[in-house]
Amino acid sequence: MTHIAKTFSVSRKTIIRWRNNEILENNQLKKIKLLVNQVRKIMPRCGSIKLYHILKFDLICEGINIGRDKFHKALKRLRLLVPRKKMFFRTTDSNHLFNKHSNLVKGLKINKPEKLWVSDITYLKTKHGNMYLSLITDAYSKKIMGYNLADNLKAENSKFALINAIKNRIYPNRKLIHHSDRGIQYCCPEYTNVLDKFKIKISMTTKYDPYENAIAERVNGILKQEFSISDLRINRSEIENVVKKSIEIYNNFRPH
Repeated sequence: MTHIAKTFSVSRKTIIRWRNNEILENNQLKKIKLLVNQVRKIMPRCGSIKLYHILKFDLICEGINIGRDKFHKALKRLRLLVPRKKMFFRTTDSNHLFNKHSNLVKGLKINKPEKLWVSDITYLKTKHGNMYLSLITDAYSKKIMGYNLADNLKAENSKFALINAIKNRIYPNRKLIHHSDRGIQYCCPEYTNVLDKFKIKISMTTKYDPYENAIAERVNGILKQEFSISDLRINRSEIENVVKKSIEIYNNFRPH
């Protein structure tokens, strides 16, 4: 150590301090890796920002005083950052003769739950072909209010998700808007009659633009990327359990 100090013209105390800091940092990285892996067991592709909020208290308990940016750098050093997947599969068929409604939510301020629900359908790959997940999400709380998994894109499956969401309402007397794309599932009477029955206003995108239904698209992405349910290649009964568990974790554990 004395030889190293002379070579680099630094004091022996400085060398010891560098070494102690390196040991401390390596110990912190090991603790961070352990904590991250525990979360990733239930959310395999959870990103660094969400991980930081989930683990903030645990990091403090472990004596790790670290900010969000440094936490991100630590994950990068540990090679624990999750690369984003590029996926696109169109589930919207707006080429139909059913009534298409106006966009009622553009510029709307959402300041409480059950003021606006957003709906969408996404696909999941299984051993026996694609399955389709219909989701109803509360725009304020980001809670998935209702869902349905099916092996086809029939309107009845989206209706089942809607009925489940209505059953889960906490404020049934609150004025509510239902927003979706202009897909045939949402425009057909089988679906809109349910909305009319429960006095839920109907809002739709004006064109095929993901940004007009950004919250619904975002929830799809979270389930498919963070929970890795998009390409499991398992059978139907297994994927139903995975989807149910993933939505429970999303609603009750993941920060929004």
